[in-house]
Amino acid sequence: MRTAALALGIIAGCIGMIVGFFGFGYTELARHFAEVEEMFGMFAEPELVRIASVVSPLLAIAGGAMAPSRAFVGGLLLILSAVGMYMAFGFNVFTMFPIAFAGLGGLLALAAGKPDEPKAHF
Repeated sequence: MRTAALALGIIAGCIGMIVGFFGFGYTELARHFAEVEEMFGMFAEPELVRIASVVSPLLAIAGGAMAPSRAFVGGLLLILSAVGMYMAFGFNVFTMFPIAFAGLGGLLALAAGKPDEPKAHF
């Protein structure tokens, strides 16, 4: 389950980066050109979109990378990533796979059978 969480987290982060590029780029384009915002509209919370565009894919990749060694922390990061993408972009055709992959990877990491082995952090 930890290996599946690793793969799902990295895939979710890569797809989330593509969604984030377009989300961040659109908010910047609409901020600089008022015509774009008038024609196509704007997100309800553009700052949330900008923050989630960077942070959510980062959390997914970091959570996936941590899942084999620190499953609990990795699972929490993956679930936070899924929640962040959902809050910023909603659930639609472009976000369904990164949200589903990060959420499933987080659940798999949290449900991993054996506990993490105790070791010093430093």
